[in-house]
Amino acid sequence: MNDDTQPADSSMTNRDSLASREARLEARLIDLESRLAYQEHWLDALDKTLTDQHRRLETLERLGELLRQRLREQQQALASHDGEFQPRDETPPHY
Repeated sequence: MNDDTQPADSSMTNRDSLASREARLEARLIDLESRLAYQEHWLDALDKTLTDQHRRLETLERLGELLRQRLREQQQALASHDGEFQPRDETPPHY
């Protein structure tokens, strides 16, 4: 009688072990899918932020160039009125 019950118990234990392993794997898979979705969300958000910052930087660079151009024009207008160029009004080359 003992010989008959051992295979059944062994078979039941294997099934429980397999079901438990499958449940753990499914839980891990769900966790990984959740993490991937979270990372994709943040990657999209960071990409949008980077794109927005790039646009703002381009706008600021254009504004900076316009300001430099106007400053040069004003310096030229002042120089033509004074008749003499003032070196202290010149923008240093590293600007």
